[in-house]
Amino acid sequence: MIKELRERFNNSFTSSKYESFLGELNSALKYPADFRIAETPIFIPDDLKIELLKACDELISEINSEKFKQNSVGAVPKHLDVPDESTHPEFLQIDFAVCTDSEGKLTPRLIELQGFPSLYAYQYFLAKLIKKHFPIPDNFDTYFSSLRGNDYIEIFKRTILGECSPENVILLEIEPELQKTKIDFSATEELVGIKTVCISDIIKRGKNLFYKSDNREIKIERIYNRVIFDELERKNLKYNFDFRDELDVKWVCHPNWFFRISKYSLPLLKSRYAPECYYLNSLEQYPDDIHNYVLKPLFSFAGLGVEVELTKSRLDKISERQNYILQKKIEYSPVIKTPDEFSKAEIRMMFIWNEKPILVNNLVRLSKGKMMGVDFNKNKTWVGSSAGFHQQ
Repeated sequence: MIKELRERFNNSFTSSKYESFLGELNSALKYPADFRIAETPIFIPDDLKIELLKACDELISEINSEKFKQNSVGAVPKHLDVPDESTHPEFLQIDFAVCTDSEGKLTPRLIELQGFPSLYAYQYFLAKLIKKHFPIPDNFDTYFSSLRGNDYIEIFKRTILGECSPENVILLEIEPELQKTKIDFSATEELVGIKTVCISDIIKRGKNLFYKSDNREIKIERIYNRVIFDELERKNLKYNFDFRDELDVKWVCHPNWFFRISKYSLPLLKSRYAPECYYLNSLEQYPDDIHNYVLKPLFSFAGLGVEVELTKSRLDKISERQNYILQKKIEYSPVIKTPDEFSKAEIRMMFIWNEKPILVNNLVRLSKGKMMGVDFNKNKTWVGSSAGFHQQ
């Protein structure tokens, strides 16, 4: 998107450089990447960065309002309501499609948002190795809010650990060695010094939780929570405590924010950067241009259950209508020049929220298909996970 940087990158690109980059990325940590890494980062021009910052400010202002907090109470299913909810999530993501407006200018459009951690540790290693293997200007980086790499690690580490020893803090996940994001778990262990623990290995005694290490039981004081309830219910995994128990533990992030800031939030947001969106059960009649909408289930993740080819008869067949939203389709713009066709981009703006939300980093996904994701990009190159570099 910055023409001269794009041309310089493309002209200097070789398959051997890419393979060398992948080789180091996949061997630097305990786990390799279990998803496709794009051949290129993106270069975010100043005008788009300004619009991204404006969009984030507008949306966070809404999310942080009392009205939003009141309206999002119903997002948490009663059987998954965890006690001692925090006033806000420590981690917040806002996903934007890169589009063009009627004047041909680049503009962000809200796709989704989540009050749940993303690949914060992995993105640090990814950006570092992109800069090592490819021609990225010295004054370009992925961080925001005047942060540098060391600052970023420090705020990330402090947010997870609080005042606790790393030994008493864990990353909690479901069968972590089977997760596609396991490279981020190993990156977190490397940067923060905590262990990744499967939920089925947790021991409960009274209000206290423990995990075993070197034949010792170690008390858990803080949980960096990566458990997604939708997956937990689908897998029906047995574990020794209930999230609804009164526990002597601090959640980072508290599980309720996974629901409160999620697809459930989309119909509540009225920003100019957000597309029209409705709860399916609130509609007395469907929009006339129903083909211009997508159907999304509220309580799923990673694109599961999203339908893009809609008809009124299909919508009429849905029984649990309270669990779905209709969102107007967003037209991604193919703006990333590659050796064959142009790629489309989605930018995740990544916040850490202690006293206030601070924009710290970004994550990028590139696609040449109808949607983001592996199924729509089979046998394509210059697609997948990446990062956005911008002038500091």
